[in-house]
Amino acid sequence: MMGNSVQSRPNIILAAAIVAVLFGVLTIFSGGSVIFSSSAAQAAGNYVPFVVWFNFLAGFAYVIAGIGLFQWRRWAVNLSVMIAIATLLVFAGLGFHVMQDGAFEMRTVFAMIFRSVVWITISMLANTAWKKAKTGI
Repeated sequence: MMGNSVQSRPNIILAAAIVAVLFGVLTIFSGGSVIFSSSAAQAAGNYVPFVVWFNFLAGFAYVIAGIGLFQWRRWAVNLSVMIAIATLLVFAGLGFHVMQDGAFEMRTVFAMIFRSVVWITISMLANTAWKKAKTGI
């Protein structure tokens, strides 16, 4: 079996899908509030605009990936990997920004660590589960 039906979706992938969608909705809300509300932007302190914009836009990808994982689609596994890679690249960009003495908040660093761990975990779980479903193990 190719593992592409909801019936063949492992329970851990259902959990990952729920986490992805909820994380996406929260990310859209929090990023959008900083981008579109001057009071939220002021409360955010020394936020790094490219990180906030990435996270805001990535939130939509999180929701799409979560829906795809719920439906147990291969493209959602691939999207999860792309989200993890993109998050790590933006995190590296944040590191470069910090090394150039750019203003930042330490909570941004912690948030990017958390985002990276979440998406690396989701992508690894999804890849492993897909391979097992494909090979029938």
